[in-house]
Amino acid sequence: MKHTFSRLLLALLFLCALPPAPVFAQAWPAKPIRLIIPYPPGGQTDIVGRWLGALLSPVLGQPVVMDNRAGAQGILGMSAAKNADPDGYTFVYSNVSISLINRFAHAKLPYDALTDFEPVSMLGYTTLGLAVPSASPFKNLADLVRFVKANPGKTTFASFGVGSSAHMYGEILNGAAGLDMAHVPYKGTAAATIDVVAGRVTAGYIDFSSMGPMIQAGKLTVLAVTGTRRWPLYPDIPTFGETGYPLDLPGWAGIMAPKGTPRPVVDRMSQEIARILRTPEGQKDMLEKGGIIAVGSTPTEFADVLRRDAPRWGEAFARSGVKPE
Repeated sequence: MKHTFSRLLLALLFLCALPPAPVFAQAWPAKPIRLIIPYPPGGQTDIVGRWLGALLSPVLGQPVVMDNRAGAQGILGMSAAKNADPDGYTFVYSNVSISLINRFAHAKLPYDALTDFEPVSMLGYTTLGLAVPSASPFKNLADLVRFVKANPGKTTFASFGVGSSAHMYGEILNGAAGLDMAHVPYKGTAAATIDVVAGRVTAGYIDFSSMGPMIQAGKLTVLAVTGTRRWPLYPDIPTFGETGYPLDLPGWAGIMAPKGTPRPVVDRMSQEIARILRTPEGQKDMLEKGGIIAVGSTPTEFADVLRRDAPRWGEAFARSGVKPE
């Protein structure tokens, strides 16, 4: 009886020493927060990450520091996040390419976005446009398709990396339209945009945050956009579906945390991100600066999106004809 009582007393003392979840949530954050950006500076993820971090910092009372870990189509950044201490001070900016397509594009991927991370919040939906230099003779998608077919082996399309959504869209269009445009991968959208403007590639699949200024400056023409609806800022540009080639799989971006990050921290970060994105200013900035239709979600809602879209992108990857590395 004496030993039983002692064990019970020790267990009670241990439980009393643990702070309840609300106390932990209130104490967090006590130091700067790191947001890993798995791409180089200057592209969509970097632009949106810095914008979001600047708005989160005063609310959380701590700096949100960007950590650009570019390389291997997001694998370096996601691996760094997976291996980070799940103490609530590391988050990672993710998207369809590095969360889902990489599952099929790499035979030995060192992470699984569905099991190695805590979904925090979906930032919103993204759209890519097939852009060409404004000086080119292509004024619509039909013009480009005719030219490519008349000049076999002489055209190229740019993407922001092997196995990226931009790469998949390009290969799917190749198959659907009977084209042979060669893929030219870049380390991020900023570099791809520069070469499309310069005419070093025939066309490129680029997000609107990267190419918006070039469109406004009259240096790029967008022939069609991915997704199921026209881009709000450029409603005259048709979707691929409207031209007969449905590239309608959704792209999106979101914030994740290492597996095991305390739930109160995940919930707090999710709530603050959603609050920012759902304001009129947040919606406007995300659309105009980030090239994203802002959503904001709960962790559970984001997890549902991941599970829903994984098999869809797996089927798209299989249709693309790209072989896993």
